[in-house]
Amino acid sequence: MEYVIVKWLHILSSTLLFGTGLGSAFYMFFTSRTRDARAVAVVVRYVVIADWAFTAPTIILQPLTGFYLVHIAGFPVTSTWIAASVALYLLAGACWLPVVWMQMRMRDMAREAAASGSELSVRYWSFLRWWVALGIVAFLALVAVFYLMVAKPA
Repeated sequence: MEYVIVKWLHILSSTLLFGTGLGSAFYMFFTSRTRDARAVAVVVRYVVIADWAFTAPTIILQPLTGFYLVHIAGFPVTSTWIAASVALYLLAGACWLPVVWMQMRMRDMAREAAASGSELSVRYWSFLRWWVALGIVAFLALVAVFYLMVAKPA
């Protein structure tokens, strides 16, 4: 029963991690494309909140439950699929940290533009390009981790 509960927590947290990231990316990207600073300010504010409320806790829970599952199931930690999963997870995390920093700056830039009635700054658009690029890398890394978790190739 312990294994089932931990596995359920692992799957649930991975779903929250992946789903929150994908949903946030969708709304933030397409709202930004409207160039409506007021709409962007609202959406980016909630994207930042979602990252702290959902993504950050799951980022912590994933390795804890994952390594515990490895321990319970008796998989060698040195298995290729586990090492690859950890490396890809760390890559996704390395992308997420600057993305969160940029989102907070973008939130502030959008709020200021909305308050002053001005357009989003050139810096906002520069951040958005980096945000998209890092998001694509993180997304692909997590898709690969999902595959490795399911297939567990030798």
